[in-house]
Amino acid sequence: MSEALFPMRRSYLPMLAYKHHMKGLTDIRGILVGHATDSEALTGCTVILCGGLAAGNAVGGVDVRGSATGSCELDALNPGHVAPYIHAIVLSGGSAFGLEATCGVRNVLEKRGIGFDAGVTKVPIVPGAILFDLAIGNAHVRPGREMGERAALAADDGPVAEGNVGAGTGATVGKIHGMKQAMKSGIGSASLTLGSGVVVAALVAVNALGDVIDPARSGAIVAGARKSPQSHEFVNTAAEMRHGLGSQTAPFRRNTTLAVVATNAMLDRVQTNKLAALAGLGVARTISPVNTMSDGDITFAVSLGKERASLDEVGVGAAEVLAMAVLRAVRAAKTAGGVPGLAG
Repeated sequence: MSEALFPMRRSYLPMLAYKHHMKGLTDIRGILVGHATDSEALTGCTVILCGGLAAGNAVGGVDVRGSATGSCELDALNPGHVAPYIHAIVLSGGSAFGLEATCGVRNVLEKRGIGFDAGVTKVPIVPGAILFDLAIGNAHVRPGREMGERAALAADDGPVAEGNVGAGTGATVGKIHGMKQAMKSGIGSASLTLGSGVVVAALVAVNALGDVIDPARSGAIVAGARKSPQSHEFVNTAAEMRHGLGSQTAPFRRNTTLAVVATNAMLDRVQTNKLAALAGLGVARTISPVNTMSDGDITFAVSLGKERASLDEVGVGAAEVLAMAVLRAVRAAKTAGGVPGLAG
């Protein structure tokens, strides 16, 4: 289904005069991205290697806003944790079953001698988070160790593939009235350079309960819940909830937006956790409603570099670029599993 069938659309135009890059998250030197995709079962995982093929000094942070989350090793991102750096982040479909993909990534990194030095071996620090895609495709096929390994081995610094790939393979949006009235979503990525020369980039897997909206057009809906399975008109999920229909979503906690923002600015662990929180504002600008009891929204942040910039400057840029990535995620999504996408 073409985006032309949905009239409320326009590219998101940043308000600030940033210089844009073409590769997305991999515009941050040392960041590698790899996808593993099962187009038949409609699931997959995305791996972000932090430090490239070497044990780079990647400082990690996280901000958890959703209430239906599935994750592992988030404690390693706490400023008080003994491990100072992270080595990869895994975003996966498959609901809680998909957390097994992180084990495959650890196996690959251990073989490369990358990880926290525990004396007898190197232990890779690999936080992970999952989204629920079992309602589309084959619910009994989920990302596991093998898929995690494939994604890690495929990771490179080329342009990030978007749309129906990796953790976005089975992603959907606008599910207040179920999958029959939802729309397809996927992976989106973007990057920009701030006035100081610092680069900020984002990658997101958008699997939200709510609608994706365009803040440049006063919140016009770009993709979301439709009035009927055949309709090209949007319902407006937030309005439906205001009219008392939100209680219907309670049993269906099948939604999550997973984001990673990265910068070459040098930040400490407290600052990187704050960066994750500031970046999450970009999700709030482009998804409505967001962070609900039926969403498992998590934003990761990575500082990998030695550039100097204020945290507020980097945070404003991170929110901007994450908003751009959310819109790219739905605009790059193709129809799959009977769920229409804007890219046809």
